[in-house]
Amino acid sequence: MARAWVGMSGWTYAPWRGVFYPKGLRQADELDYASHHVSSIEINGSFYSLQKPSSWISWREGTPSDFLFAVKAPRFITHIKRLNGIEEPIANFYASGVLALGPKLGPILWQLPPNLVYDPEVIEAFLALLPHTTSQAVQVAKGRGVERMKDREHLGTDADRPVRHAIEVRDYSFDDQRFADQLQAHGVAMVLGDSAGRWPMLDWVTADFAYARLHGDKELYTSGYDEAGLDTWEEWTRDHLDHDRDVYVYFDNDQKVRSPFDAMSLLERLRR
Repeated sequence: MARAWVGMSGWTYAPWRGVFYPKGLRQADELDYASHHVSSIEINGSFYSLQKPSSWISWREGTPSDFLFAVKAPRFITHIKRLNGIEEPIANFYASGVLALGPKLGPILWQLPPNLVYDPEVIEAFLALLPHTTSQAVQVAKGRGVERMKDREHLGTDADRPVRHAIEVRDYSFDDQRFADQLQAHGVAMVLGDSAGRWPMLDWVTADFAYARLHGDKELYTSGYDEAGLDTWEEWTRDHLDHDRDVYVYFDNDQKVRSPFDAMSLLERLRR
């Protein structure tokens, strides 16, 4: 049975303290608090640097049994290497401990930079590198840089599970049927990004699940979603569920502490 997973992009934000998080709550307890109010969270620290195995294990053990994490892949791969020469960086990512999330590992999010234009050959080579099971990911991880990952690697999985991938683009050149066909051939989801018109909003079905990132419908990273806005995303989510597709929705409008409250509001609607 298909399920909707709804939450925020990240959980460690100073403005949330005393607004979403109760005054006096220890920072170490914020993930526990947040994970009891939403069903999933995007880990975005992994975008900025490789995390330690101990962190992945801590996140797994510090959340409810039915919780899921989406994981934002490293910007070193997407923004610095720009999807070229990335075999070892991808291996390092999978060796860093992401598989230690076990059954709480949700989709891997690949966010491309706004100045990266569509190149069919580059995209095809990148998609071909992505593992689609945890066992495949372990094999990929074995290609890590041994010295780079020395004393900070986790090579293994507790079970063979599917690994889902979603890609968010930020250049209009990706609005191309060839790109949609490539995603569908590899079973990779197209992220539907709501960015107040800043970046493409491509509502394509290219995988057996759907993924949306809501950055704000009127002001990027800032504006909250009113009742009409939540109506739209409830309808979108229910439509995918009706077609037996799991749905992942993450609010990234955190600057005015809207994302946790919008996520909870959408979850409440979906539970009715």
